[in-house]
Amino acid sequence: MNPTSATGPASLGRWATRMVVLSLIIGILAVFAVLLPGLLYRIHVYGLDDAFEMIKYGTYGGILAVLIAIIGLTLVLLTRRPKYFIGAVIGMLSGVVAWGIPHLWLKKIASIPAMHDISTDAVNPPRFQPEVLALRNKAQNSAVYAGAETAAQQAKAYPDIQPMVFKLAATTVYAAALRTVQTMGWKLDSNDPVAGIIEATATTFWFGLKDDVVIRIQAVGNSTRLDIRSESRVGKNDAGENTQLIRTFRAALYKQLGLQSLGQ
Repeated sequence: MNPTSATGPASLGRWATRMVVLSLIIGILAVFAVLLPGLLYRIHVYGLDDAFEMIKYGTYGGILAVLIAIIGLTLVLLTRRPKYFIGAVIGMLSGVVAWGIPHLWLKKIASIPAMHDISTDAVNPPRFQPEVLALRNKAQNSAVYAGAETAAQQAKAYPDIQPMVFKLAATTVYAAALRTVQTMGWKLDSNDPVAGIIEATATTFWFGLKDDVVIRIQAVGNSTRLDIRSESRVGKNDAGENTQLIRTFRAALYKQLGLQSLGQ
């Protein structure tokens, strides 16, 4: 018997096993490196920069896991070791997840302007009251609205973010807005029915980042106008989070008021 023919397939088989196991280890570690930083930031183990750095390395790990899994899968097929096939696929999928989550997030950020302060009234945006200003005393972003440039960016990127006007009494709109804030799970920070001001804090799911929301309700003739502003405490690009908060609030408010569409 030719020794080469006996040892060749066995050697390839060992390499197939090694590649599959290595892809699994790297892929699973990469997923943890991408998902864990949010929790570590929430419990103040990591700073935001350190958390993003860990995600970056997790992304690289994901790419490496996919490449190794492809090699492993090729060797598995060549050596006819079907029991390792699922392991290679899991290693590959883990790598795809570790790479895909940050990639989609970065793609979303790149597609929108770098904004972190969104308001339905860009000329005279609702102002944060002392209760929220105290919570923002260590915030990276200023509570002062940036002005005309931000307003122009918002108008182009989010033309649907407009004041809400209702043919209803201000007290009715205020009560519905307050119920909406409570049903959305935001933390209610201040509540002044005389001034028509409601303030709340929304917390993002993954990193637990804080977005401060101020709602202003005013009687205007026979109608009531509601304006809402949402601003992140940290980060120059909110990845559309504040815009989505306003849209979600708007839909929930209309439901509270028994309205089916913005046109009613």
